[in-house]
Amino acid sequence: MSDAKSDSMIRIFDTTLRDGEQAPGCSMTLTEKLRVAQALAELKVDIIEAGFPAASPGDFESVKEIAEHNFGPVICGLARCNPADIEKVYEAVKGAENHRIHVFVATSAIHREHKLKMAKEEIIKSAVGAITMARELVDDVEFSPEDASRTELAYLAEVVSAAIEAGAGTVNIPDTVGYTVPAEFDRLFRYLKDHVERIDDVILSVHCHNDLGMAVANSLAAVNAGARQIECTINGIGERAGNCSLEEAVMAIKTRSEFFGLQTGIDTTRLYPTSRLVSNITGMHPPRNKAIVGENAFAHEAGIHQHGMLQHASTYEIMRPEDVGLSKSNLVLGKHSGRHAFRDRIVELGFELDDFETNRAFQEFKKLADKKKDIYDGDLEAIIMNASAATSGPWTLHSLEVQTHTDQPATAAVTLLNENGAEKSDGAYGDGPIAAAFHALEKVTGVELTLRNFELHSASIGEDAQGEVTVTVEHDGRSYRGRGASVDIVEAGCRACLEVMNRILRRKRHSGPGKPTAEQATI
Repeated sequence: MSDAKSDSMIRIFDTTLRDGEQAPGCSMTLTEKLRVAQALAELKVDIIEAGFPAASPGDFESVKEIAEHNFGPVICGLARCNPADIEKVYEAVKGAENHRIHVFVATSAIHREHKLKMAKEEIIKSAVGAITMARELVDDVEFSPEDASRTELAYLAEVVSAAIEAGAGTVNIPDTVGYTVPAEFDRLFRYLKDHVERIDDVILSVHCHNDLGMAVANSLAAVNAGARQIECTINGIGERAGNCSLEEAVMAIKTRSEFFGLQTGIDTTRLYPTSRLVSNITGMHPPRNKAIVGENAFAHEAGIHQHGMLQHASTYEIMRPEDVGLSKSNLVLGKHSGRHAFRDRIVELGFELDDFETNRAFQEFKKLADKKKDIYDGDLEAIIMNASAATSGPWTLHSLEVQTHTDQPATAAVTLLNENGAEKSDGAYGDGPIAAAFHALEKVTGVELTLRNFELHSASIGEDAQGEVTVTVEHDGRSYRGRGASVDIVEAGCRACLEVMNRILRRKRHSGPGKPTAEQATI
């Protein structure tokens, strides 16, 4: 292809907003998706797969909005091989200066026989027709043979050849169910390179799932065998066990450059801030020992390790914390810090807030600074997420009082403020303080919820660290997720619960009936 990058460049295709969001509990609001898209642009990913526009009206609108913001990367939408899907993608992405249509169809025997009930020839015809139609709408078309890693090699080569002839500029080879292993995947890519004419005219891509814990290893094996695009997600989120982790793949290529002889265009100093943003939005926090962005990734406790680090960092560190955007000391602000220092730090952390959100966050920062001596980056991130959620009522938490006694029900009294500043209070009993507080919120707002999951995560270090609470609840058959933070974990839980209640009330006020259930796609 005339516009292909040099052979040493690896394109990073981020599918956090499509495949990542399909993970249970990871759905995002439009505002949250825009924040993630902005962060991905600052990270300098090459392509953002913004969603699956045909899945639902909400998916269509979010992809369209992201495209029209023109953040910089190519904006891509996913489509099945049918005209309606392809038209939806085009209408959604056409507002971006650089846009792509990504079409897919399953090719493995198990999918042909049990899902599609189509013959080999029919599948090729479907793929060619979809690519041809997409090429009439856009210049940049990607094709994926779903479940490629379990497809017969000769047939896969036939499908890929037909896709190239039809005009696909990128051909993606997915390990859809995380079944392959590195040596086997290496052989698959080398087979295609040897048996498909004109394969050097397209960009070969790789898309791996992590069911056996080998998504990154398989992706790197494909790269070593000739793939020049990696499809991945922030923190490796995605369906089932997740996808190839962007930060791990990128840092492997950078750290082992003498082995791979390759590079990406990623600004690696944005990896940690982007990871934190996505984990805060989705409520899925990386394990402490997660490579690259986990809390322990650059921590050394063993005495022999600490001694070596003091002598020379390279004894036990193959990367510098600064390379991934993690400062050696993230102690940044105190009670005497001003608005300018506060704004500068939240920008460094990768957040873009308007004046109203900044003022609200600064007020919360001052309140927190009166409660704890030292404010860490994690505290700031929790404040920002809280402030962002609180900017759109109709209810805000004014006061909370909780009493607990051994062998007696807990009691809670809450006072909320409505949009006009009027107070409304009520109280309730519960098996514990959380249950009592939630029941009191239900009585004030009139929104009844069923709590399915309650997660508590420390935002920073120390006995006075803020607690970040993520709740998953059900209302009218739909699942919702909310977040809240406070040095008081009951208050954090109330803020998380109230965020969901506000969302439900706004939806009832503005949107009417819920959106149709989306048919999710996986490649």
